[in-house]
Amino acid sequence: MTTINVESIKSHADVIASCGTKVGEVDHLQGSDQIKLTKHGDGHHHLIPVSWVGEITDNKIVLTKDSQEVKDTWIQA
Repeated sequence: MTTINVESIKSHADVIASCGTKVGEVDHLQGSDQIKLTKHGDGHHHLIPVSWVGEITDNKIVLTKDSQEVKDTWIQA
C-alpha cells in the first residue's frame, strides 16, 4: 500500500472519484485526516477522509471510491 503525503494535497486540486467523475475541489485539509471540499452545488462544504485518497498527481486527487459511494457517505460540513 502506498503512503499518501497529505502535504501534497493542495487547495483547488480537483478531486476525482475512482470512476473518473470529478466530485469536487479541495478547499483545505481539516486536521490531518480530512479533506474539506469547496462548496458543492447544494451550497455546502463536504468532508472526505484522507484514507480515501489513492493517488495524488499534479493538481489532481484520485480517490479509491466511486462517485456514488463518495456522495452517499461524505460528511456535510
